[in-house]
Parts: sequence; C-alpha cells; structure tokens
Amino acid sequence: MDNTNSLSQNNTNQTMKQDLHIRMDKIQPTKTFYKIFTLVSAGMFLDAIDVYLASGVSSYLLKDGWSTLSLNSTFLSVGFFGLFLGSVFAGLIGDLFGRKRAYQLNLLIFGSFTLLGSFAPNMPFLIVCRLISSIGLGTEIVTGYAMINEFSPIKSRGKWCALTSFVANCGAPITMLLCTLIIPHFSWRAMFVISGVLALILWYFRRSLPESPRWYIAHDKYQDAQKVIAGIEDEMKAENARPAVAVSAESAAHNSADSDKHFIRNLFVATFAVSATIVCQYTFTSWVPTLLVKQGINVVSSLGFTTVMLMGAPFGAFIGALAVDHIGRKPTIVSAFVLAAILGILYGHQTQPIMVMFLGFLLTSCFYILMASVVGVYVSELFSTKYRFRGAGIANGISKLITVGMPFVVSSLIAISNPTMIFVLISLFAIIAGAVVFFFGPETNNKILE
Repeated sequence: MDNTNSLSQNNTNQTMKQDLHIRMDKIQPTKTFYKIFTLVSAGMFLDAIDVYLASGVSSYLLKDGWSTLSLNSTFLSVGFFGLFLGSVFAGLIGDLFGRKRAYQLNLLIFGSFTLLGSFAPNMPFLIVCRLISSIGLGTEIVTGYAMINEFSPIKSRGKWCALTSFVANCGAPITMLLCTLIIPHFSWRAMFVISGVLALILWYFRRSLPESPRWYIAHDKYQDAQKVIAGIEDEMKAENARPAVAVSAESAAHNSADSDKHFIRNLFVATFAVSATIVCQYTFTSWVPTLLVKQGINVVSSLGFTTVMLMGAPFGAFIGALAVDHIGRKPTIVSAFVLAAILGILYGHQTQPIMVMFLGFLLTSCFYILMASVVGVYVSELFSTKYRFRGAGIANGISKLITVGMPFVVSSLIAISNPTMIFVLISLFAIIAGAVVFFFGPETNNKILE
C-alpha cells in the first residue's frame, strides 16, 4: 500500500512539475518582469562602473602620493581575485539556496564595503575593502544574467539578456566622465561614496523581487512556484497579454537532460568562450594606449581617442542584442570572434591616428558583441536550472582568475617582443575560442530552460 501511495504521489508531482514548466514557458513580459529587468540592469550597470572606477581611482591615488605602483597593482589584482571568488560563491548559493538570496546578499556586501572604503585611512585598508566588495560584485554578473534568463519569454530571451548587457556597458564612458568631473573637485573618496550608496539603495528595492519559479520547480517546491507563476498570469490577464505558444514537456525534459548529459562539454565551451571574451577585451582596453606609445603613437592623453574607443562598448552590446535572437547564438558568437581576430591583426599595424580610432572602435564593438552574446546570454543557456548558477559561476570565475595574471603576461611580452605580438595573441585567442564554440558548442536559441 505504501509503495502504491508513493508511486501515486510521484506521478502527481511529475504532472504538477510538467504543468508548471508549461505555464512558465507561456509567460510574456509584465510589470514584474520589467521590474526585474530594471533592477537587475541597474546592478549590472554598477558592476561596469566599479570595474572602470578602479582604474580611474588608482591613477589619482598614485598621483597624490597616497599609494605606490606596487600597492596599486595589488589593489587592481585583489579586485579581480574578489570577482573570481564572488562568481564561484554565487554559483553555490544561487543553485543550493535560491537566486533571491544570491542577488540580495551580493549588493549588501558590495555596497557596505565600498562605502567603508571611502573612509579608508591608508592603502592597505582600502585594498582589504576592495577585496571584500569585489566578492559581492563578482556575484552580480552571475545572478543578474541568470535571473533575466529564467524570467524572460523564450522567443525574446536573448534580446532581454543582451539588452541588460547594453545597459551595463553604458557604464564605461559614463564612469570615465564622472571620474573626470568629480575626482579633481571632491577627491577619489566621493566616487566610492556614490557607488556604495547607489548599491545599498538598489539592494533595498531588490528585496521585493520574487524568487525564480524555475528554481522552485527544480527543488520540488511546487506550491511556491505556483504562487509566483499565478501572480505573473494575473498580470498578463490584466494587461491583456496573450500567452506564448508552449513547447511540449517532453521537449523541455529532453533539453534539460541533454544539458546535464553534456555538462562537462558545456562547461568547457562556456569557460573558454567567457575567458577569451573577457581576457581579450580587458587586455585591449587596458593596454592599448601603452602599446601604441611603444609604436610611436602618442594617444595616451587624447580624450577623443579614449572616448571613441569606449563608445564601441554600448554600440557593440546593442548590436549583440539585435543579433542573438535573429541569427542565433552560435553564428553571432563565432562571427564576432573571427572579426575580432582580423581587426586585432589590422590594428596592430596601424600608425595613423584616424585609423587607430576607427579600428579601435570596431574592435571594441566586437568585444562587446561578445560580452552581450557570450556572457549575457549563451553561458546561462548552456546549463539546466539545477546547475545554471554553478556552471556560469565557474566559467566566469575562471575567466576572472586568468585576468588576474594578464598584466604580468602582457608586461613580460612587451619587454621581450614587439608590441604587435600582443595583438597577435589577442587574435589567436579569439580564433581558438571561435573554433571551440563552432565545433563543440550547442545552439541554444529558442531552447526551453528547465
């Protein structure tokens, strides 16, 4: 009798699970989704601001004699190491304890220790604050994109994730402008106050965001999932939004099983694609002025050069947002990697400032097409709900860990070889990453998440 009851209960749970998945796959954007998109995008924007803020602040610390070159290097390195730790912790917390805990805890840590850093009495204290705040910030990129991924309608999932990346990458030129306007008049501490306060305000408003129904379903919390989905369905009725056409439960189960079956392969693809994207982008944007000076082109003090190059960030992210749903994930990613490789080789041989700015803009655009399509969309889609945060967290974490060592690799290569070799290295990395995605990466466009 007990076996019969147990079997009946299992059948009931399986039916409820399939029904909830189908209902979730039919959702359309409502005010709840727009709220999630707005608050997650704002968090990603803070993430982008903080990355560029560190570079801007470190130069002023050195100039004012408050820091040394060695301490500045440590300051920047611990930031990337903190991002690595945050990415890994995000995967564990988000998959095991819920998305909501992960994306609430990270902003509280980041905001508190960034604000505390603004009162730092010395550089070692600031470095410790930077490390801890970066751990909180490292969680943001994993939780943010995965949240948008799990709440977005299937047909436009890529667009919404890539638009989040577009909003985030507007932070690059805006941060540069804020540093230019604020630091000379109010010191570097003002930037830390602004960033920390904004993070805590955002944390307050994000407390009311719902947990992901897909996470509830994956952890057999069907009643909790039912409440969230029912609330979204009520909003759809009030807004006269027609449900999307659902894909069969069998197809959804097949996609999930296929993702879990090829977890190691997908983790390899995700890690290589994310690492190539971030390392190439970071190496180019961080070192190109130094490399060009080595080639006899004085662009370090050129505001026009820097502005034109960084404007490629939001432009590229916007192109990525248009491309991922219309032409697919793999064609977008592979094409961007190949084009980045070609432009990297061409860029390394330029001597005319106009061509330097033009090709720099195009190359930056390619890197941010990849940021939108790889980091924003593709990585989260390679894993089922059960492993999504851990898979994305490991991939993003390893990329951050590699970035920690890149300054030493680049400086060593500059010392022993021609600066053109750096651009050759970027191009080679891009070509290999494009090949990995082309030969081993699955197409995830319009695939059901489970």
